[in-house]
Amino acid sequence: MISKHLDKNNLHHAYLIEGGREKIVPEILRFCEDLGIKTSGNPDFCHITIDNLKIDEAFDLRAMSTNKGFSSTKKIFVVCVNSFSLDAQNVLLKMFEEPIENTHFFLVVPDTNSLLKTLVSRFYVISPRQGLTELGEDTKEVEKFINMPLQKRIDFIKELLAESEEEDEEGNEIIALDSTRSKALKFLNALELILHNKFMSKMPFDTRFFEHIFKVREFLRMPGSSSKTLMESVALVIPEKI
Repeated sequence: MISKHLDKNNLHHAYLIEGGREKIVPEILRFCEDLGIKTSGNPDFCHITIDNLKIDEAFDLRAMSTNKGFSSTKKIFVVCVNSFSLDAQNVLLKMFEEPIENTHFFLVVPDTNSLLKTLVSRFYVISPRQGLTELGEDTKEVEKFINMPLQKRIDFIKELLAESEEEDEEGNEIIALDSTRSKALKFLNALELILHNKFMSKMPFDTRFFEHIFKVREFLRMPGSSSKTLMESVALVIPEKI
């Protein structure tokens, strides 16, 4: 998916890649190995996965990027983030204004629309806009959800947003939980795409539930919002028979 955007002889200092990290990260790792950069046991290679990047983590990332490398080759940062605080984005904005020689970032996010436009402009953006075939298991789950009666939809939302167990830190990879907020956003993206494909040929059709999904997505990005309540409202507005 991303290989056609990566040039070994002309590597950009910062890539912003939209999509699921499960598929994207292995491609980045293979590309780095092809460059002769070890992706394990290498102090100049850092792979971080974090759910919500806050200002402290952004400052830590900036400090790590400015530290002198242990070798004369490139420093690589692969950073997977589900959401960003506004303060963190402002720190990153200043950080990417002045690229550091031989330091390269691959920032993987589920949705580039959640970022400040000024921050996005600092990157080489790779945004495939997932199709149905790329959604995989998410497609199956959405289809089930759409065909459920209301009570089962509510039960589905409860199970979807159940907290996962935290994984341990291992090697040079830092793992963090996916929050209920990020799970909800990922599911909404898949739901909107499936519904759009179902209704595209049915003109005219009622677009109010699309508007509601858009509003829910915006509220989910606000601190303090209730993911469960917002997603239950989606269950209520989607027609039971489509």
